[in-house]
Parts: sequence; structure tokens; C-alpha cells
Amino acid sequence: MSARALMRRLQKLEHASRRATNDAEAVLAKIRADPACIMALCDKEPDPWQRDLLRGDHERTLLLASRQSGKSAVAAALALREALLHPGSLVLLLSPSERQSGELQTKVFGYYDDLGAPVPARKRTELQLHLVNRSRIIALPESERTIRGYSGARLLVVDEAARVDDGLYRSVRPMLAVSKGRLLALSTPFGKRGWFYEAWSSGDEWQRLQIRAEQCPRISPAFLAEERRALGERWYRQEYDCSFEETIDAVFSSADIQAALCDDLQPLFPGGA
Repeated sequence: MSARALMRRLQKLEHASRRATNDAEAVLAKIRADPACIMALCDKEPDPWQRDLLRGDHERTLLLASRQSGKSAVAAALALREALLHPGSLVLLLSPSERQSGELQTKVFGYYDDLGAPVPARKRTELQLHLVNRSRIIALPESERTIRGYSGARLLVVDEAARVDDGLYRSVRPMLAVSKGRLLALSTPFGKRGWFYEAWSSGDEWQRLQIRAEQCPRISPAFLAEERRALGERWYRQEYDCSFEETIDAVFSSADIQAALCDDLQPLFPGGA
């Protein structure tokens, strides 16, 4: 190759590199100006509630949502946004199984690739994405042994939270103590049990978002009618109506237990008999 041809090739490479840098900066500027546009830039127009969640800054959020309503999609978008815009961020995605962790991380990779990798990756595996800005997104299956080694998370996402063990949930909360990071717990209901149900039912200071299937424009009324017939009322309410149903193996219902604890309950045996 002649010196002139080599020079032209180097100039083309430099021009391409400069154009890629400008494109990446433009993408980051758009996301910085409106965090909700991260989905729109990937041809996934967010629903109003997804847009509000991406634009919000609540420290603790419970997302109780129907199956296939888009809860994992918005969680993945939020995770990537934090990593792109805040260098050095640690984002942890906790799921009940490795398969579910991989599915959520796959959604993160989808957004990342669709955006054109605006911040280059220095490491990418099935469950991890490390960026050159020192941010990391790590998907973890439910295992206290592997999770306890992490600290200082900027964002902790708990997927299928109603099925995550109570002890594990309590062991990961301290990761946010120093970093003052955000906690997003998303799930469909799984009976009247566990920390997610208690958090949803308590008066603690959580942001609570509830998305029923009928609120999702991608789920048709005809499909929901078919599901109601196929699943029966109890399972339909749990999977699509965000209803915490009584657990099948429960000896006493929640209503019975609450009644037994009421202060004004009359004694079963008046007179102390």
C-alpha cells in the first residue's frame, strides 16, 4: 500500500471514529435530557407509567404488575440508564434463578446494542456488562453466598420479588446504606406471604405502582377473556389483576388471623370458662 493510500485510509478511520463518538455523545445527551427516551430510542415507545418510572427518582419503589405488562423491560432500561449516565455505578439485578437473571440481563444487552453501545464495554459476559466508564451491571441468581460480596450499589433491582426469599432480601438491603442507592422491587403477586406482600400492605414509605393487564395496550381483551376461562378466577386475579390471593396450603385465611388479633374480639368463653 502506498503512503498516500495509507494516509487516506487513516483519515477515513479517524473520521469514522469521530462520527461514532459524536453519535454516542448525542445519544447520551438525549437520555440525560429525558431519561424516558431510552426506550423510544430503541423503537420501544414506553407506556405512561414506564415513562414516569424512568423519569422519577424515588429511592424505594414497589412495582406490582401483571404478567407481560412490561415490568422487566422498564427495569432493564432503568439499569442501563444508571450505568451510562453515572460513571462508576454498580447496578445489581437480583432474580430467583439464573435463568431469570439471564433473561433480565438479555434485555439490558438489547437496549445497549440498539443504542449503538454509546459507552464502550470492557467486559461482557452472559450475566455481566462492564463499561469503560467503570460502571457495572451484574445479574445475580438468588444466592446469599454470591451476593454478599457486593456493596455500594447505586441501583438494586429485585425481579420477581414476591418469590425472593425473605432472608436474602434482608441481606441485600445493607448494600444501599452508604451509597444511598435506589431499590426497585418488581413482581406479580405470589400469595399473601413474604416480604414483598408485607411491604406492599404496610404503611412504610414506598412508592407503589400497580399495573393491571387491562392497562397494558399490548394485551388484548380477547386474550384476557380466554385466560380467565382457562385459568379460573383465582389464578387469573393473581396473574393479571395484581391480586394477592390466599395461599392454597394455608390453614387459616388472612381474614381469620386478623380477626383473631382484633382488640375488640369477644372472648370465646365468656366468664373465663
